[in-house]
Amino acid sequence: MNEYLFPNRQSRRDFLKTGALAATSLALSNPALAEANETKAPVRIGSGHWTYTLDENWGKLPEGMKFGFGCGIVVDSQDRIYVTSRSTSPAVAVFSREGKLLETWSSDFAEGVGYSPAQVKDTAHCLYWSKEGQDEFLYFTENVSTNKEGPKLGKRVYKTDLHGKVLYTIGNVDQENSTSQKFTWTNPTDVAVAPNGDIYVVDGYGSQILSRFDKNFKHFKTIGGKGKEHGQFNTCHGVWINTLRGEPEVYIADRANGRYEVFSLELEYKRTIAGDFVRNPCCFYQHKEHLYVPDLASLVAILDAKDQPVAKLGDGKEADGKTNQPDNKTNPALFATPHAICVDSRGDFYIVEWVDFGRARKFAHTPVG
Repeated sequence: MNEYLFPNRQSRRDFLKTGALAATSLALSNPALAEANETKAPVRIGSGHWTYTLDENWGKLPEGMKFGFGCGIVVDSQDRIYVTSRSTSPAVAVFSREGKLLETWSSDFAEGVGYSPAQVKDTAHCLYWSKEGQDEFLYFTENVSTNKEGPKLGKRVYKTDLHGKVLYTIGNVDQENSTSQKFTWTNPTDVAVAPNGDIYVVDGYGSQILSRFDKNFKHFKTIGGKGKEHGQFNTCHGVWINTLRGEPEVYIADRANGRYEVFSLELEYKRTIAGDFVRNPCCFYQHKEHLYVPDLASLVAILDAKDQPVAKLGDGKEADGKTNQPDNKTNPALFATPHAICVDSRGDFYIVEWVDFGRARKFAHTPVG
């Protein structure tokens, strides 16, 4: 196995040539479609400063590849976007902010984490990007496998470089060594890293615990358990270290309880955030002075530093808030099941949804007024 993974790269010339030929062929075979594309109005969501325009050409995969259920999406310091989904090809797709497909990771990536591509697909979940000193890393979270026979795979968190090379694994490992550590999770869902390097992991589909480690995964403290009291959770799906108030705080997307729970870095309860903008929150992403929250119940909320909503985007619920609109999986102006989000250096956001085709999309920030 190569130290770095570039299993499916295209030159810019190849990429543009392929796209141009496909577009020309489609237009020639369907002139009406070509004319419609030329006059099609852009898809916009939000209003005022919080207006975004869909980039309908972003996130396309070549023939033979497809996204599965959308798991995670992150952006690095160079505005490269990493998309994970429950797919064997690709397990990870890396795009430029303009939409060029830079890399795809599949078989080589699976080999590196000790699984087959099918096993990676079966256990894939959230993804977290972290800058630690001058270096950048990815943290992958695995769910427990669904196979009914044989050992239960998954239940791990592993740290990689930006090329997918595994540097450290914690959780359901066969044996411990300098880069591998046992820890009992039943179904972990997300990771966050604090400014001081401490690492926080939630077992959101399992034991409902929140654990704190130092930068080397030395265990400090665990809280939680299933319930509705403060310090208890019901699907603690996402975790984030929010620095908008100055002092870092641990935010938990307590999905089935319909709330965000806030703790100190020492895991002492501080406050609860709820309201009509909180339905079934999945995770968080901080950009400049705001917090972006993909909510599985069909919307994206943007909060200010005082935990107040400044925008609710792409609401795919009926006015009564109970029944999904029938077209929220096909209407490009609506969200169905937002699962993860990130924001690039220019304020454009990228999102994946828990639908079987992933629906990885880019919404460019296009403020009005």
